[in-house]
Amino acid sequence: MEKMMPKEGKDRIILALDTDSIEDVIKYVDLLKDYVGFFKIGLQLFTSCGFEAAEVIKAHGGKVYFDGKFSDIPTTIEQASINLQKKGIDFFNISAVGGSKMMANTVNACNSYAKKNDKPQPVILAVTLLSSFGQKTLTNELGVEMNISQYVLKLARNAKEAGLSGVVAPESDAAEIKKELGEDFIVVCPAVRPTWAIVNDQIRIVSPTDAIKSGADYIIIGRPITQAIDPVAAVKLIIAEIDEALKNKEEM
Repeated sequence: MEKMMPKEGKDRIILALDTDSIEDVIKYVDLLKDYVGFFKIGLQLFTSCGFEAAEVIKAHGGKVYFDGKFSDIPTTIEQASINLQKKGIDFFNISAVGGSKMMANTVNACNSYAKKNDKPQPVILAVTLLSSFGQKTLTNELGVEMNISQYVLKLARNAKEAGLSGVVAPESDAAEIKKELGEDFIVVCPAVRPTWAIVNDQIRIVSPTDAIKSGADYIIIGRPITQAIDPVAAVKLIIAEIDEALKNKEEM
């Protein structure tokens, strides 16, 4: 599986386009394509605009990260993932709780499709645990007695063994994932909020500095940028924070 490690601070930002409007997509891509690495299409945008959103992002000079969190029987996810490839999406995720067979079969199917059609191999991540989950939800509702960090690491290890490129995981687990599974195993951290931003509906949130220091390769940020009075000024502040964190990390 090919890797997609970011080179500059700005390349590490995945901007979440949590909108129903294709007009908003065009606005944000035109405004911010030079300041972020990828634009994230999640379920809200996809169920409103479908693959038109991806087509528009690419047509206007942006790159796409598809956040579908696919989870189903292996054959269904294999075909769904190949359909993403056919649409030109080469950076996307599936759910780690779908199981090792689902993950491994998807990787193999996507790699075979890429080779057969002379396309680049996709970068497939596994989503470990949603950022809205805490220990209480994991234990009381899902019946998982394991500590939340141990559970996330277990799912990440399953993803690595299945051949995936990396995981979407909390900042609190990024350092241990890197230590156990290698520096070339991609870690994307969701629920990232600058200290000046409103928390909204996520429980486990961190700053860009914390995420980078812990080993995150990419950070997912949405509303602190898209709902800012000046989105460009907001993203520039975040880039500066990321660059400073990277510099301090190198000096340690």
